[in-house]
Amino acid sequence: MTERASTSVDATDPGLGEARRSFGPFDRAAYALFASRADARRHERDRRAYRGTTLTVTFDLYLARVYALSWLVGAALAFAVAAAVLSLPPAALDSVAAGVLDGVARVGDGGLAGALPDAVAITTRTPAVLAGALGLAVALGVHWGVVYAGGRYLRWLAAARRANIGRTLPSAVRYLNVLASGSDGRRAMLARVADTDAYGETAVALRKALNTAAMTGNVDEGLRRVARDTPAQDSLAPFLLKFREHAEQGPDALSEYLAMESRMLRHQQDRDRSRAQGFLELLAELFVVLLVLPALLVIVLTVMSVVSPSLSSAVGTPLGPVTVRALAVYGSAAFIVLVGLGTAGLVARLRPPDQQVDYDQPATTLGVLRTATMNPASAVVAFAPLGVAACVASLLLGVDAVVSLLVGYVGFAIPVGLVAVRRSRLDDGKDHELKDFVHAISGHVNLGRPFPEAVEHVARDVDLGPLNRDVADLSLNLHLTTPTDRTETDLRTAALDRFVDRVGTPMAEQTVGLVIGALDAGSDTGVVFETLQGEVGRLYHEKRALRSAMLVYVAVGWTTALLVIGISVATSATVFAGFDRLASMSSLSGVAVDPAGVDLARDQYRVYVATQATMLASGWFAGVASRGRYEALLHSGCLVAVCHLVFAGAGLV
Repeated sequence: MTERASTSVDATDPGLGEARRSFGPFDRAAYALFASRADARRHERDRRAYRGTTLTVTFDLYLARVYALSWLVGAALAFAVAAAVLSLPPAALDSVAAGVLDGVARVGDGGLAGALPDAVAITTRTPAVLAGALGLAVALGVHWGVVYAGGRYLRWLAAARRANIGRTLPSAVRYLNVLASGSDGRRAMLARVADTDAYGETAVALRKALNTAAMTGNVDEGLRRVARDTPAQDSLAPFLLKFREHAEQGPDALSEYLAMESRMLRHQQDRDRSRAQGFLELLAELFVVLLVLPALLVIVLTVMSVVSPSLSSAVGTPLGPVTVRALAVYGSAAFIVLVGLGTAGLVARLRPPDQQVDYDQPATTLGVLRTATMNPASAVVAFAPLGVAACVASLLLGVDAVVSLLVGYVGFAIPVGLVAVRRSRLDDGKDHELKDFVHAISGHVNLGRPFPEAVEHVARDVDLGPLNRDVADLSLNLHLTTPTDRTETDLRTAALDRFVDRVGTPMAEQTVGLVIGALDAGSDTGVVFETLQGEVGRLYHEKRALRSAMLVYVAVGWTTALLVIGISVATSATVFAGFDRLASMSSLSGVAVDPAGVDLARDQYRVYVATQATMLASGWFAGVASRGRYEALLHSGCLVAVCHLVFAGAGLV
């Protein structure tokens, strides 16, 4: 086993040691039984996909685990199926056999049709044969499915990394372009980008290249291997190879190449965003259709059930007998919720990563409670008991279970959403003032003032609104001591890092983070702040443009929701009531109406459930389009509350 691992694994893989240490009893058995499958031609595509992932186990071990899991799950399900067949009474087996023979008879005569009755008769007389055949079929099917899913998982990981690299590479190249004006070599430049979490999978790829370079002693070899294995063969791979080529020609050639590549990637990024905007428009149109049609289907089915008794017939389900109409109504509601979750997820993925904010939750309970009114992540934990209490109180008051769940959701979602809106507005104000802060600092630096003195002047003379306290804190931290040349850099870096953490926006991380690395690299201060002014202006403009474009989809979500409320309430209050009166007078009017098909309270309640599902989906879509998943709670909670008030005001619930 050791010899095989040493020949099939890249020695530069940083996860090799961890992979070997993880060989427990299960891994050793799986590796001994199935590691040879990794050399099969059918897994060549999986091996290529594996190279583009960041898994810390070797490909042989990963595939051995997948094969072992497939046979374990397959054997367990096969045993369950066989046990279920053996537990069936003979009458049930005869019924199944009769159905099979009837189906064969309809197909026609033939060799198979003539031989099949005898085979069926044998299996029904010997249930063990039938159980074994079905169990084997299930085991093989599960085995194939799990192995296929394992390969698909590798390709999914590689695709996710490729997409992340495509989004973060332009910002990383702009950072390298600023660093090129300093005295750092290419290894130090790449290390600064690799240490910046804002650059996502691009930073991960550069860390892998530097790890390889540390083992081989050659940066070119590390860049070449990463370019060979990266899933972003159309973006990161050519950039790394050209970076290596121009770096060998000297710093001037590298600086010119990075400036040109930065402009090209920025244009490509703009084109990608335009395509994403077009896709989002199509998604919004599809979203409206997928939400309105199920709501209309519920209304049509309710109306049709009056003249179509077959819709009131019961069908068997694991939860008991349910009418066809009820199954369609609640199935439509579930479909609407799934559509809302899916479209909200797609909208979140289409939003640029530099426009998304991830809030960290404090580690202590006291910290969570203290930041609950400013941190949405803390608010989720702090207000969850409020939602549970509202749901329990509604149930104790005799309110319906579905309505009680919605009450609990509203009690939880709206406070969290309000905290998210409050924090977003504060972040917007800081980003606006950050632009003015950078311009003010640039002016003082161009006058020849040192960076700490420039920050002190800005903190004292310029009103930066919500950024005042953060800038004052930065100025204080820059003047805590009188450092030497060596500790001056460390002090400045620590102060700027603290400033970025206090501001807490992606724009601050990208812009001020650029200053940290560039100044540490010895880049020309004037060049740094000249580049920074352009970068902060571009980012702020993109943020405002994205916000304006997304407001259209917020309006789409709310318009769709209000339209469905209007249709549902009008239908429930007039059409259903009319059919109820018609059913009560059917004996006098001579119109054939199914009495069981008309139940005013039941039908109005079902329409209410489907409409509330639409409110959830529309609110999620609108909220994610506005600012993200936390605001989705606010929009959906408000729409659920509005829907309930309208239905209750009309006397429908």
